[in-house]
Amino acid sequence: MKRILVTGGAGYIGSTLCTLLINSGYAVRAIDYLVFGGESLSHLATNPNFELVNADIRDKEKLTKALNGIDGVVHLAAIVGDPACAKEPEKAESINWDAAVQLFDLVRETKSVKNFVFSSTCSNYGKMKGDGYVNEESELTPVSLYARLKVKFEQYLMESDYREDLTATALRFSTVYGYSTRMRFDLTVNEFTRDLFVGNNLVVFGEQFWRPYCHVRDLARGAMLMLESPKEKINRTVFNVGDTSENYTKKMLVDLISKHIPEAEVEYVQKSEDPRDYRVNFDKIKNTLGFEITSNVEEGVLEIIKVLSSGFISNPNDNKYSNI
Repeated sequence: MKRILVTGGAGYIGSTLCTLLINSGYAVRAIDYLVFGGESLSHLATNPNFELVNADIRDKEKLTKALNGIDGVVHLAAIVGDPACAKEPEKAESINWDAAVQLFDLVRETKSVKNFVFSSTCSNYGKMKGDGYVNEESELTPVSLYARLKVKFEQYLMESDYREDLTATALRFSTVYGYSTRMRFDLTVNEFTRDLFVGNNLVVFGEQFWRPYCHVRDLARGAMLMLESPKEKINRTVFNVGDTSENYTKKMLVDLISKHIPEAEVEYVQKSEDPRDYRVNFDKIKNTLGFEITSNVEEGVLEIIKVLSSGFISNPNDNKYSNI
């Protein structure tokens, strides 16, 4: 049984990935500082194949111990998103860059580890040129500290020397959505759906700008796929994770959600310039590894509506559902 270390394992994507790995026959050790609590992993608490290390990813001693006996690492731990990084830039530098470098350097010294998977972001593309699609070979023009640090570590990962038996891969995740045991409502699809469902005043800035979107379960599947793919197909390689058909403008998202919440009211605010505007092509991961998504945005919207309608989340406006 392979043992996987998931950094940021209690997070929005991390908790979903830990569950997927356990259900797929892996043993999982999650390391997380539990800033938002550990409830997202409580369903795994008594599972003999799961272990939680409550520690800061920057703690070298605890991180070294956490790597003991590990076969693969999925590195998710980070200050996530442009607003959160802008709010605490020094902390973002410390965690998203310094701690990431320290982790990979320790991985290079830990002979049991054969796979290292880094979660990057499609925000690295910044603003596309023209009306086409960007892909893994396109110019990177990060406009936020969050994206700049992701690009910086991608480069470190691709250019570093490491053991012949170690495989390193970077995944540029689409904008994520969908239900997770560590729920977030500060993500575009989730936020728009919540606001229209509960009757919040939804104000949309720059409805014409594009982003790709992908369900949290499919991003987790993409990460697990890297643990199972041949070295020659994924080593020192970057993959966009998502589906080309799942690029939407904000207006398209609102129109889709409004089909299911017809009484919703939306205010649009004109914004002629947005440094982040990109449509992404995902042919590489599909053609190289056969990856296909299992959910689309509309299905994710219906999932969120069902969760809210059922009362599983009593107060979706609570600040605990935001990373900011």
